[in-house]
Amino acid sequence: MTFDPGKLGRSKADLAETLRALRRQAGRTQVWLAQRCNMSQTKLSNIETGRITPGLVDVELILSALDAPPELVTEVASLARLAHTEWQGKRASWRRGLEKRQAELASLETEATTIRYFLPSMVTGLLATPEYIRASLDHAPVDISKTVARKLERQAVLYDSAKRFTFLLTEQAVRWAVVPSAAMTVQIDRLVSISRLPHVRMGVIPLGTLVGRGPMNTFTVYDQRLATVETFTGRIVFQDARDIAEHLKVFAFYEEHALLGEEARAALGKWALGYRS
Repeated sequence: MTFDPGKLGRSKADLAETLRALRRQAGRTQVWLAQRCNMSQTKLSNIETGRITPGLVDVELILSALDAPPELVTEVASLARLAHTEWQGKRASWRRGLEKRQAELASLETEATTIRYFLPSMVTGLLATPEYIRASLDHAPVDISKTVARKLERQAVLYDSAKRFTFLLTEQAVRWAVVPSAAMTVQIDRLVSISRLPHVRMGVIPLGTLVGRGPMNTFTVYDQRLATVETFTGRIVFQDARDIAEHLKVFAFYEEHALLGEEARAALGKWALGYRS
């Protein structure tokens, strides 16, 4: 499947139209197809009108009931996967206000119980000091004051002991000089402090660690239902189970190569000392 941000807005409507057309071409009624797929006619109607986006299991059941040829199954399955993928452009975020994005993230963090963050290039907002946050937003061509405040408010979720957080950071992410040396020392000390929370797992991957797979993107996985991937121009939101499973697999791979617990804190302390000196 080729990723094209311009197609994402149409993919859900295209999927609904395709499934509706296939049923009609097969000469089947909604009642018949719903019964064969063990779903309500209301649900099938909502799928065919685009009011709800079917999961891959639903799509496979529909295609199987309609005896769709293998090549068509592959094509429609790719369309269904695309329908579960969303592109959020950075310029659009700037236009509507970056603080609105913070509200969306707060909602995701509130709903999730297990959150995993892979951070190959910079420290994420939940772990950042106020000075680090302001500096990391300095490139944005909009007023960032509300966004900084919202990011700091979001950090309260870290102290919810009902949740489980895992942060994996490369040495580059920890040591990338977003702020002057004294402030970087404070930032790294904050990582050490947060790593001591009983429901937070902090891992670091030092430079020189033998890892065959390069760290391509920052990504976050919320439970097993949603993954977000950051790029320079925006973010991709995946809700397809296969995409989420793949990101969990990648996360587990890097976690195997990370220093954790006291070893991670020792590495962080050494890197902080480098800035102090």
